[in-house]
Amino acid sequence: MGAALNSVFTVSDVRQLAKGVFSVTFDAPGLASRAEPGQFVHIKCGHSRPLRRPFGICDAHGGKLTVVFEVRGEGTKWLAASAPGRRVDINGPLGRGFSETSGKTLVVGGGLGAAPLLFAARRARERGGVTAVLGFRGVSNAVLTDKFESVCNGVFVTTEDGSSGLRGTVALPLEELLKTGKYSAVLSCGPRAMLKAVAEVTERAGVQCEAALEERMGCGVGACLVCVCKTKKNGIETMSRVCRDGPVFDAREVVW
Repeated sequence: MGAALNSVFTVSDVRQLAKGVFSVTFDAPGLASRAEPGQFVHIKCGHSRPLRRPFGICDAHGGKLTVVFEVRGEGTKWLAASAPGRRVDINGPLGRGFSETSGKTLVVGGGLGAAPLLFAARRARERGGVTAVLGFRGVSNAVLTDKFESVCNGVFVTTEDGSSGLRGTVALPLEELLKTGKYSAVLSCGPRAMLKAVAEVTERAGVQCEAALEERMGCGVGACLVCVCKTKKNGIETMSRVCRDGPVFDAREVVW
């Protein structure tokens, strides 16, 4: 886990990826070098009494760090309206990221849960190759597919309405790919229902799976307990803090 850094960084690029969805990139060499796939940053958003909000790290390389998010309130609206040159207070990287994989890896993302997997895919490519399975509601919601195509050996897109790629969910292509026996690990992020399905498919296939959970967070360092979730170890259920014990967990340890 990279050591956390609290500092002010400069926005270098802002792009709209879809309706209400934005990517913001920062010049942050110190932060980018510490980051691991699956971790997040806590960004202070706004001018008047700004609050920190958690953002999964979409990518971190070449001295730059990128977050991708949907505008949902005043804080994210403020960040989306940033222009290059804006100085932003960021704390991170925070949380537990994905484990290092060896051999061929599958990354499985749903909606904006695909974003943190781009960084994971970049790292996995260096360790044996990587394939992506990305699920979206429809073609208008599909984001970052071109970025995944640039780093993955193969990309499979599914949409619920059939407007792009395969019609349906990520479960079908995931099952078919795992049947080949080529993949040693699955890294996933997305809606809880999707993660549960991915966990079930990978368990049946006997393939290691890690899941990055998306939960509401407060402090981001494990003190406020806003983001607790049920997990189990050795058959015993307990409460884990997503921000500190996760956001990445062994999928077999999550009580879905």
